Amino acid sequence: MIKWTLTQRVWVSFILLILILGVLIAIIYPFSIQQALKNDSYNLIEEEQLHDVLQQPDPYSLPKSNKSFVERQQASRSVGNLLIVNGQGELEGDPVPNKVLHQMAKEADSQKKTLGRYELNYNGATLFYVIRKLQDDNDNSIYLISYMWDTYRNQMAKELWNRLLIVLILAAVLSLMVAAWFAHHLKKPLKVLGSRFEEIASLNWKKPFEWKSGDEFERLSLQFEKMRRNLLRYDESQKTFLQQASHELKTPIMVIQSYAQSVKDGIYPQGTLDDTIDVIINEADQMEHRVKKLLYFTRIDSLREERPDIETVSFGELAEQVKKRLLTQKPSIEIEIKGKNTLFHVDKEQWLIVLENLLENALRYADTKIWLIAEEKDSETRLLVKNDGEPIPEEQMEGLFQPFKKGKKGQFGLGLAIVQRIVERHGGHIHAENDKDGVSFAITIPTQQTESK
Repeated sequence: MIKWTLTQRVWVSFILLILILGVLIAIIYPFSIQQALKNDSYNLIEEEQLHDVLQQPDPYSLPKSNKSFVERQQASRSVGNLLIVNGQGELEGDPVPNKVLHQMAKEADSQKKTLGRYELNYNGATLFYVIRKLQDDNDNSIYLISYMWDTYRNQMAKELWNRLLIVLILAAVLSLMVAAWFAHHLKKPLKVLGSRFEEIASLNWKKPFEWKSGDEFERLSLQFEKMRRNLLRYDESQKTFLQQASHELKTPIMVIQSYAQSVKDGIYPQGTLDDTIDVIINEADQMEHRVKKLLYFTRIDSLREERPDIETVSFGELAEQVKKRLLTQKPSIEIEIKGKNTLFHVDKEQWLIVLENLLENALRYADTKIWLIAEEKDSETRLLVKNDGEPIPEEQMEGLFQPFKKGKKGQFGLGLAIVQRIVERHGGHIHAENDKDGVSFAITIPTQQTESK
């Protein structure tokens, strides 16, 4: 397969266009121009009959021309006339060869209409003639025959063809000039954009895309500028994520290291060996929990384009399972479940994580009670997790679902971010609001979702 540059493709496209137009003109033009000039010749002959013959005082007496039949062939637009009565041969007018006269008389005798157009070949040339049927006072059939050679048509066709050829050459030259300009016009912005792509490939995306031309290239530049900004935001978010993750893991690692070193040195910071070991185990558990959160957060983020494994589950089954798992963290808090028979069409594993994170968050802030409520309304299914704790400060509302954004009792700042990503994968949305008697997190997802086979 031949690989052409953009310039070569532009040049080849214009050259092919010129060739196609030239071939079409070479095929269509001769036929169309010959037909048009032929009709023009007939019109000229008929005009000669009407204005120069029939308007004479005695149209039945035609003067003889000083040009012979063959000499008239050399003259452009020269019309000869003759009369035939009842098909009996020449009566008046210019002399014509017997062979031609016989053919004309035959056509006149068989003509039914008042006017007829004919042509014949004579010595390699074409003769156009018009037969007009007339009547005299004695009811004799008189035929006025006017003829003209194709000299005029051939001369005009040759002249028009020469002019057209000049026009085609000029058009080809101008087209190639336009092709050169067009190729230059295309290469310049592509070259600039290409250099910017090279910078992005080298992870240098600080410099913005700018190409102001008011055409498709400007729109393309704007689209790549949007991509650049998204990449920049993604890069910044990844850096922030790594910084926050390393910070979250650094504290328990430092505690474990310091306590382990102290035990090795025979020093027990918590008073006894068992108490010191318990701190190490607790910090290890906390670090394990954080690592699991981090891994699940990145896993959910990477699966954003994939469909969740949808199945139908009852809200009561999910809520009771999560309640049983987390109730021991704070036994004094009452957890009330409403709408147990409500059905959710969700990924069961992910929805357990949603409920677990929301309930775990509610347990940290609730005073005495938590409500887990589900209901189906119209084409949506709604889940509400509410606690009777203190309201969320307004300044924290905007970044509530961002990774590593923690409240005053928060642990890792990933729970609500994970919840939001799971909900969005199910085509729903989540929001938090302060109520009169506490704080609620409301999730709304479409009721009908296609179950995975």
